[in-house]
Amino acid sequence: MPLEGEYEPSPTRWVRKQVELYESSGGTEGTTLQGSKMPVVLLTSRGARSGKLRKTPVMRVEHEGRYAAVASLGGAPKHPVWYFNILAHPYVELQDGPVKQDMTAREVTGEEKAAWWERAVAAYPAYADYQKKTDRVFRFFFLARAAGGCRGAGGPAGGSRRPCAQPVAGACLRPAEKSFAPGV
Repeated sequence: MPLEGEYEPSPTRWVRKQVELYESSGGTEGTTLQGSKMPVVLLTSRGARSGKLRKTPVMRVEHEGRYAAVASLGGAPKHPVWYFNILAHPYVELQDGPVKQDMTAREVTGEEKAAWWERAVAAYPAYADYQKKTDRVFRFFFLARAAGGCRGAGGPAGGSRRPCAQPVAGACLRPAEKSFAPGV
């Protein structure tokens, strides 16, 4: 079931504009990091304190239909706000291009985190530089598909329920013909 509630746009202008473009285009525009060809996904979470819906573009870190969200904040000394939102409310929505997926997040550690770190740096090499800029250890969330399948473009309110195109170990993949991101 998709997240419902009042949406509070980001106070950061470029984030707000990218979210607007991503959503208004049905996930066909605004799908890359500003000024690059690096793909992003749109992560919707519930505010830890406000309870309002928050939307954040994050780097697309995907492996075999599964996703991770890296709380890097460009190497800043503090965690991004969305990290605390997901800790408080692990049920999120991830939009990858035109496909929306209801997901449950869990923080990863140890060997699992190390494997996802390699995938994250392969997807977005700047992560390695960001980590060098700070003493803070980046936190990771593994995003697993929640019950209910995927929602694709074209239905009411931004997407109708549909089964996964290619189920892989409980994950949900976009149809191959819609893929636009490099493999990791």
